[in-house]
Amino acid sequence: QVQLVESGGGLVQAGGSLRLSCAASGRTFSSYAMGWFRQAPGKEREFVAAITRRGGSTDYTDSAKGRFTISRDNVKNTVYLQMNSLKPEDAAIYYCAATAKAGLPGRNEYTYWGQGTQVTVSS
Repeated sequence: QVQLVESGGGLVQAGGSLRLSCAASGRTFSSYAMGWFRQAPGKEREFVAAITRRGGSTDYTDSAKGRFTISRDNVKNTVYLQMNSLKPEDAAIYYCAATAKAGLPGRNEYTYWGQGTQVTVSS
């Protein structure tokens, strides 16, 4: 089992940047593929980005490509989401998630979830 704690959210102006972090408990972090999701008020939770166990492959939703970068540090048991050129429509609660599935997981294959961190983007 793994516990996930997100941090790094906050208020930023449109065009600005934030880096989200997700710290995982346990000593088997490298056994989990990781993902970031977000949920805006009144909307369903949506996939943002994913990274394989050792970081060799990544995947992004179309709106994040070219602006967001997912990465991980398996020594620090942490996954990151660098978000640049933020837009008001990026505002949401951002969640990290983990799955023991090999390769890039499907959107519905995540087992463990963090509590989320709020990102607010002012126009």
